[in-house]
Amino acid sequence: MIGIIMFIAALMMLAIGYPVAFTFGSVSIFFGIFAAIIQLMPDFNVTLISQEFFQMFSMMPFRIYSIMNNTILMAIPLFILMGIILQKSQLAERLLEAMGVLFGKIHGGVAVSTVLVGTLLAASTGVVGASVVAMGVISLPVMLKYGYSKKLATGTICAAGTLGQIIPPSIVLIILGDVFQLPVGDLFQAAVAPGLILVVVYIVYILVWSFINKEVAPPLPAQTGSRAGNIKRAILAIFPPLTLIILVLGSIFVGIATPTESAAVGSIGAVILAAMYQKLSWRIVEESALETVKITAMVFAILIGATAFSMVFVYSGADYIVEDVLTNLPGQKWTFLLLSMLTIMVLGFFIDFIEISYIVVPILLPIAEIIGLNPLWFAILIAMNLQTSFLTPPFGFSLFYLKGVCPPEVRTVDLYRGVIPFILMQIMVLISIIVFPGFYGFE
Repeated sequence: MIGIIMFIAALMMLAIGYPVAFTFGSVSIFFGIFAAIIQLMPDFNVTLISQEFFQMFSMMPFRIYSIMNNTILMAIPLFILMGIILQKSQLAERLLEAMGVLFGKIHGGVAVSTVLVGTLLAASTGVVGASVVAMGVISLPVMLKYGYSKKLATGTICAAGTLGQIIPPSIVLIILGDVFQLPVGDLFQAAVAPGLILVVVYIVYILVWSFINKEVAPPLPAQTGSRAGNIKRAILAIFPPLTLIILVLGSIFVGIATPTESAAVGSIGAVILAAMYQKLSWRIVEESALETVKITAMVFAILIGATAFSMVFVYSGADYIVEDVLTNLPGQKWTFLLLSMLTIMVLGFFIDFIEISYIVVPILLPIAEIIGLNPLWFAILIAMNLQTSFLTPPFGFSLFYLKGVCPPEVRTVDLYRGVIPFILMQIMVLISIIVFPGFYGFE
């Protein structure tokens, strides 16, 4: 039971607010010593306990070295760099302005534009925080000015901003590819259909709700300029990032390049786009590099802490307890799926997707293999579920990002109420993937 207690202790420390990487590392060391003492009871010998402890962690240097040499994980800093450079080149602003001109004349048009821009940003940058903040700064004031419902406006921005979690290239999918030992390119391809269906569901909801209740999303006043000129400006704004998306994802899907190589191409493409937009400067390159290092260091520090955590967890035998319980449930497959999805969703209320990916998923993965679940299908279910964690109150990161740039009249309760319909839509799509796997291309 030491491993189970250790897991609960780590969750409690995370809930209190301790840094994630240090939480996993310190909990691992403390419970590793405790496990060594229990293993050698009733004899309490400091030398023997030390030997047992160091034997337990003897493989840690090799695991860290394997992380450093993992070519899959090399794509993470490259995609992060690509996203940050594109965010600093004001890509979101250009896209929102262009889409607003095209769709602003219909009820819910600005909200639809926000979802479409969120989709393009997801496929080109994948940086959730940058997407939410950019759309919150530009799109939210426009929607509020012209009488949009606060709930619809904030919910749309939060939901559109989190599309980067499921639409490739996604950091979540790269991490899950490492955990599942699956080709990242296969995960990217498998995630396209669920991601686009989620986009369609969002747009249909906005249009239907705006049609039923016209006051929640009135059309914008007529725009200046000819329609042909507006369309031309929109195409010029959309074409460069769309070209980059095709180059990055197309090279992966066709098999020309690995995800890591495509990420490198994407980073170079982002620099070229920034130069085209006349935003490229040494300061932007320096700031983007520093932010990339900070985010990457955070991800890999969590990974090293999680590696230590999993070593002690396995040493304590807790993995056998979990496996025994979950493999002997009635209605094995469906009960396991229900419990695992509920567990990930509940944990998503309180902790980040990286911790869930490196701590919870490795516990569930061996059981999924025993039951005979399609690993690609199971990975996409988890990715879709982890996306929901960015929206769920009280600790959904998208809510924090948007609240930071909201005008004073938008209250936190407006954000909470606004995201509820979009959370329900995500759960609905998740259920559809479970019930109709063949529709999404899973056997």
